Amino acid sequence: MSDPLDEPIKQAADELDLESPERRGQNLKRRDSGDLGEKRDYTDPNRYWFESTACPLIAGTFGPMASAFSICALSSSWRVYIPPGGTVNNSTTIDDPKWLLAINAVSLVLALLANGALLLNMTHRLNFSVAQPITIVGFVVSSGLLIADLVAVTASHTYQLPVSSPAAPAARHALTSAFYYAIMAAAIYLIIAILMCLTVYGAWKGHYARQFNLTAAQRTLMLQTMSFFTYLLLGALVFSHIEKWEYLDAVYWADVTLLTVGLGDYAPKTHTGRSLFIPYAIGGIVILGLVVGSIRTLVLERGQKKISARMMEKKRLRAVNSVGHGRQRIRVSRFQTMRFVESYTNAAQKREQEFKAMRRIQDCAERDRKWIALAVSTTAAFTLWLVGAAIFHVAERDQGWTYFQTMYFAYVCLLTSLTNISPTLQVGYGDFTPTSNSSKAFFVLWSLLAVPTLTILISDMGDTVVQLFSNATEYIGSLTVLPSEEGMRSALNKAWRTLTKTHPIRHNHHDLHPGGVTQTEGAEGDDEDKHLTMTDRIADRMAKHLEAEELDDALAAEQASDFEERDVHFYNFLLARETQRLLKDLNASPPKRYEWGEWEYFLKLMANDADATDLNGDILVPEELRLPETREEWKKKLVDHRVDTGKTGSVLGERIKRVKVVAV
Repeated sequence: MSDPLDEPIKQAADELDLESPERRGQNLKRRDSGDLGEKRDYTDPNRYWFESTACPLIAGTFGPMASAFSICALSSSWRVYIPPGGTVNNSTTIDDPKWLLAINAVSLVLALLANGALLLNMTHRLNFSVAQPITIVGFVVSSGLLIADLVAVTASHTYQLPVSSPAAPAARHALTSAFYYAIMAAAIYLIIAILMCLTVYGAWKGHYARQFNLTAAQRTLMLQTMSFFTYLLLGALVFSHIEKWEYLDAVYWADVTLLTVGLGDYAPKTHTGRSLFIPYAIGGIVILGLVVGSIRTLVLERGQKKISARMMEKKRLRAVNSVGHGRQRIRVSRFQTMRFVESYTNAAQKREQEFKAMRRIQDCAERDRKWIALAVSTTAAFTLWLVGAAIFHVAERDQGWTYFQTMYFAYVCLLTSLTNISPTLQVGYGDFTPTSNSSKAFFVLWSLLAVPTLTILISDMGDTVVQLFSNATEYIGSLTVLPSEEGMRSALNKAWRTLTKTHPIRHNHHDLHPGGVTQTEGAEGDDEDKHLTMTDRIADRMAKHLEAEELDDALAAEQASDFEERDVHFYNFLLARETQRLLKDLNASPPKRYEWGEWEYFLKLMANDADATDLNGDILVPEELRLPETREEWKKKLVDHRVDTGKTGSVLGERIKRVKVVAV
């Protein structure tokens, strides 16, 4: 009987025969290099992840922030005059030179062009080779122009004021927040340019494609960041007019408001301001929540997978090199060893031991990754806290703040900013508030940096410390007032095995069943998905047609006494059904984690469950998946009934029922 795949296979074979040896060798070499690249990407996934993914994301997140700071630097003058007996709070502004304003404006325009090119490149609207030169040159020139302005202003001890001016003495003039915003913008521009140079260099070397390999959530992060800063600056502009505040003071108030810090040093006094505050605060908190969610997704979606795969591969190599004498022990982690209860006698037992050892290595690698991530995020949070406190200590020296007081102030603000991440954490006493121009500008940057830092910290704590306390509480309860179903003795034995860190590997001697599960009545419909995705529906329709055709062909081959053809069609039926199930597993959340019985079954389907020396010459269909070899045995068990598509015998029907029990 003709197979519908015969014609395409024949056509492909003819094309291969007509292909020149040189061309064929090039194709094989390209295919082998591609396979090697995929293998290297799996075994060393962190090789170029920072350059290809992390650098563009950092640039897309902090680029809009730097442009917002450039707007703040351009919006107000850089110098103020302090009258005799006055303070910075009641000072008057000194107009900046026209050349200073012109250079700042050019710097802002170039930075906006660079951000626009970066955004278009992320959304695949502009080619990588065109966008990156614009981005890098724009950020470098913007940073250089701002640095030139900063150097020009601070070149003299009077900040370019005439010596005859009343503001010339050091006690009569000061720098505004705009000056410090310019410093921060120039630094961020330069850092972004360096990061993008790393990205371009890696693409030029051919380490990855000349495009950003970003997901939709990662590309959206830049748009969300731009929306947040636009919302913050426009809101500050509106409230500065309503409340008669200086614009940069309004920016500081908007930052304190949207981050829900609430220090209380600035608050709307007018009826209009208080009325507009309600929708403004809600809208800003929602936008900030979207940014926080994108950051959390970014870390979970990309960084964790890459680091986990890398750590798992390192642990696997260490475990292979640590096999003890007689191959009875293997060290799966620094403090954990696995012991083989019995020596394997065949390839199946060997693979079962390897499978269970690999599962343990994966668990240990995932556990270590979580704790290492917690250590890194905790270090970043402590650095933000302590270094920030040191800068506030210097900026508020006129107020006489001690370092401990600035630590207290920074800690309270960090806890309060956690409201966007965990609504239960709200402090914001307001007993200490920044008053100097430098501390207000730095507070805006510092509080914005706290958002991603604390977001990652809370996520890492949820995977480690919170889970540890939850498990410890349940365990203590199982030993005292809430005993588990296994009983106290079983719980104590389990705890002892955990402390000794030695776990035996025992073989599960059982008959081969699809999916490694026991056949029970009514199990056919237990694992059926109630909500199918489009991929599932397509797989169902394709498998349905293929199954019907293969079953009909198997029955026809049986009637023609072609038992080998019958087994081949039944084997194709099994492969079609299991492919359908695997497609559903791809969409499972959390990801499907196969047990050894399921893994063994799939190896059997691929005729890959034994060493090469154990395979016989005829591996067209695995032996366990063949139907009875003789027509007489087939006739004895053949009972006409319908299973799915109808006309099949009882033996074939039993095989079909077994396939339906596969655990997905």
